[in-house]
Order: sequence, then structure tokens, then C-alpha cells
Amino acid sequence: MKKILVTGGCGYIGSHTIVDLIQNGFNVISADDNSRSRPNILDGVEKITGKKVKNYTVDLCNFDDTHAVFVENPDIDGIIHFAAYKAVGESVEKPLLYFENNMNSLINILKCAVEFNVNNFVFSSSCTVYGNPVSIPVTEDTPTQQAESPYGYTKQMGEQIVQQTVNSNQIQSILLRYFNPVGAHPSNQIGEIPIGRPANLVPAITQTAIGKLPQMSVHGDDYPTRDGSCLRDYIHVSDIAHAHTLALNYLLDKKNKSNCEIFNLGSGNGYTVLEAIKTFEKVSNQKLNYVIGPRRPGDITAIYANNEKARKVLGWETKYDLEDMMRTAWEWELRLNKEENLFNGQNPSLN
Repeated sequence: MKKILVTGGCGYIGSHTIVDLIQNGFNVISADDNSRSRPNILDGVEKITGKKVKNYTVDLCNFDDTHAVFVENPDIDGIIHFAAYKAVGESVEKPLLYFENNMNSLINILKCAVEFNVNNFVFSSSCTVYGNPVSIPVTEDTPTQQAESPYGYTKQMGEQIVQQTVNSNQIQSILLRYFNPVGAHPSNQIGEIPIGRPANLVPAITQTAIGKLPQMSVHGDDYPTRDGSCLRDYIHVSDIAHAHTLALNYLLDKKNKSNCEIFNLGSGNGYTVLEAIKTFEKVSNQKLNYVIGPRRPGDITAIYANNEKARKVLGWETKYDLEDMMRTAWEWELRLNKEENLFNGQNPSLN
């Protein structure tokens, strides 16, 4: 079995990708300092797959600690690099934190990939590289605009770092620009666990519905969209995860046409924030307590993907619709709530 290093493997998308990789015959190790993730998420991975995954609790911004992972594992065949800070709003408030963390960790991983001849590299990029696009849906050839947040800049710079690096050595790379991953694994064993107050829409919805948050805000209703709220392309996290497995196999099978290829990963459909809320209310039978607030710095008006290239070249298909995304996210939130109440000795029933 080929060995794959997943950085950020205890994170939301990383853990789902580990499941998909194992189910497709790969041997996986993780590197995650757990500063923004929980190590016990790998217990859920083990319950799903029957495989115990080793995590190296290292800060990838520390080169020596990163290097030690490769020394111990000289047989790594490929890398999927997720590890990064990802909150748009926080990046606006703390730009230097994002530039330092996201750039240094990527550079250190690439330095090790070059030294240890790990020639298959998949980079977790984002639709934020398109900025406020001139037209939608966006294709891989849509010109990138000025990023709307420091987080977006780190993804634009990250892509440039990967592209320039592979031009000078044997590394083959894929940049996966994905849109808004939501939902949880259908097994209900793993899902998103935000640290602190959630910055993303769906965990904010589920935490409000469960009572962890008293109320949530919709950031603006005066955008030029169907109902005035921002329009996004929501994609189930398990669909995103499988695309990483397909991308890795594409490189391992030497099917790539160049040393750096780009794929959009989105559902191909655009939904507004208010439409997402209504879909959640429908599948959960919960009335959500929300208010309309001001626009949030860093948010763009509307974006959704043209995913034809990933479908045609990688053979990728999406299996889950928006109702599935909301349903699995809600089931995961209910599970977390039950576990927390049992831990605290409380009645786990929903109030």
C-alpha cells in the first residue's frame, strides 16, 4: 500500500479525506499540531475504517520537527497538504498570523518533499483565489482578482509557491480549489468541530439550532442576489474528500498533462445564505433564531463553480445535495450535544 502524508489530518476536511484514502487502499499518516483540531477525531476515523492512523503532533512551521516526520517515514509516496488557518474574518483581524502560519508550513512541507523525493503533491486551495469574480460560474481559467481577505491572499500565494517549486524539480502537483465544504460523514462518526465561535455558516446554523449559540447573524441582506444575502456553492465534505483521492491517483498513475494542474471542486449550484437556512429548517424541523446584520469584511457577493473539468478529467461525481449536507451536519451536531451532555452528567434530550 502506498503511504500518504495528510497534513492537518485531524481537521474537518483532512479527517474525511483520510477515511476516503483508507477506503481506497492507501496507508495514511497525519501531521497536525491540534491547535485548531481535536486528536480524538481519529477515533472516529478508526471506527469507520477499522484502521488506527498515527498522528504526528508537530507544528509544521518548525522545520526540524517537520523534517523529523520524513526521516521516520522515508517511504512517503504522496502528500495532501491541508494544514492552514482558514477563517476569513480572523484573517482580516490578524493578517500576520495567517501569512506566517500558512506560508511557513507550506514552504517547510515542500522543502521536505524536494529533499525526500516525494513527487506527488496535492494542495488544498480555495475559491477565494478568484476574489470577486467578474462572472459566474467560475472555471479554472477565470482570471483571479484581488483577494478579499488575507486568507485568500495566502491561498493565492500558496498556489504560486507550489507552481514555482514544481518547475525546478520532479514534483507533480494538483491545486484543488474548493468552494464551501459542509455536512458530516454519513456514519455520524466524524464531522466539523469549530474551535470557539464558528466562523462558517453551517456550524453557526447547527449550534444556534441546538442552543449553543443564542442567535446567529446573516451578514448582510443588501447584496445584488436573489434575496440580498451572499450566494455560495456548498459542497458535501465527503464529496470533497473523494476528489482528493482521485487527484492523488491521477498523479500516481501519471495521467497529468503538466506538472501543476488546477481543478475546481464545487457542486455547480449557487445558494444564498437565506436559502441554506430555509433548507436546514426543512430537513431538521427546527426554526432558526437569526437576525440580519451588517456585511462582514472579506465577504464577496456571489460565487459558484463550473466543475466540468473535475468531472471529465478526474471522473469526479457529487453524491450529496444541499438537503443531505444540512441533514448530516444536524445529525452530527445532535451527536456532539448528546456526548457533551452525557460527559457533564446532564439529560441528553434536546430542549
